[in-house]
Amino acid sequence: MGASPVDRNRLRSRLDAAVAQHDGPLPTPLMLVDLDAFDANADDLVRRAGGKPLRVASKSLRVPALLQRALAHDGFSGVLAYTLREALWLHEQGLSDDIVVAYPSVDRGALADLVASPSAAAQITLMVDDPAHLDLVDSLRASRAVPVRVALDVDAGLRMGGQHVGPKRSPLYDAGSVVAMARTVAGREGFRLVGAMTYEGQVAGLPDDLPGAGRARSLVVRRMKSLSMHQVEARRREIADALAAVTELEFWNAGGSGSVEASSADPVVTEVAAGSGLLVPTLFDHYQAFEPRPASYFALPVVRRPSAEVATVHGGGLVASGPAGDDRLPQPWAPAGLQLLGLEGAGEVQTPLTGHAASLLAIGDLVWFRHAKSGEPFEHTTTVHLLAADRIVDSVPTYRGHGLAF
Repeated sequence: MGASPVDRNRLRSRLDAAVAQHDGPLPTPLMLVDLDAFDANADDLVRRAGGKPLRVASKSLRVPALLQRALAHDGFSGVLAYTLREALWLHEQGLSDDIVVAYPSVDRGALADLVASPSAAAQITLMVDDPAHLDLVDSLRASRAVPVRVALDVDAGLRMGGQHVGPKRSPLYDAGSVVAMARTVAGREGFRLVGAMTYEGQVAGLPDDLPGAGRARSLVVRRMKSLSMHQVEARRREIADALAAVTELEFWNAGGSGSVEASSADPVVTEVAAGSGLLVPTLFDHYQAFEPRPASYFALPVVRRPSAEVATVHGGGLVASGPAGDDRLPQPWAPAGLQLLGLEGAGEVQTPLTGHAASLLAIGDLVWFRHAKSGEPFEHTTTVHLLAADRIVDSVPTYRGHGLAF
């Protein structure tokens, strides 16, 4: 991430001024999205996709107004949802008529709602990788008159030397297992096989342009990514050729924000998923493929000065999912020159900060943070404020603000 201390302090001035000009106080944690950066990121994702449509990953936004904004960009089409209940709600709201649920669902209530609604069943695609997923759907319906759209989740991990590198997702890996599952779907009344998904998370989700001491690791990661893409492209081609004897697919989804170019270059792939690249959390700061433009921040107020060298903000424990480590902690971003304390980190009720800028902070000042992952901080608030240029132009509800918890 190339933002200099001067840039970060200018950002602080701009964000603080926008808050000060707002009509009425804004409670903290104050979540804010910079629409100018969001739109620039959307345009860059479209450029990187090289003409293939982008399916917006709702997990990385969790704000309906931002989902709508992404879909309004030429080049974006359809939603990649993370739960079936979420997909049903998005369908009810009319936000999209093409929603793919990225993960298998065993939510009996949601599945019952899906098979009871011809319109929802026509616009929502379930992800499956085991006949048990089909059995569960069948157990919830008295009639198969409403066909259920399904897609196959195919493992896209790198396999070499007996090791598997990448997300541990589907048991479907080679052409034989995928075709066997496809024939199972084709032989079941009331189901339509319409798509496939291969998420190469070991390519999309790993930084490969680390500064300083991380350069050697970056070279290893780039080599691993190259091997992964070579292997998965060959396997996708083999699987696609074999599936052609069973059915004609409507779509083949792949990739994520960190692999848009590589995934879209595969002729088998018809669409690429993207979401984190719209907001750019800290885990996306060091990629060779694109220049990050952070678009999402949250602010916490200084409430204590336990010493001249420490300023303590209220709250802050918005830790990202994944393997525990410093890279999952929120990063104090503006003003520049602040660090978390090693013995306290980011706390649920308070977060002490040190560094040369801490001595300049007064009680009541705001400290602006960036989260490690996209979308996850919005689980902790009901409202996100939208910034255009130097003014807050709107305040919109998150899923939580709609009373929803997916």
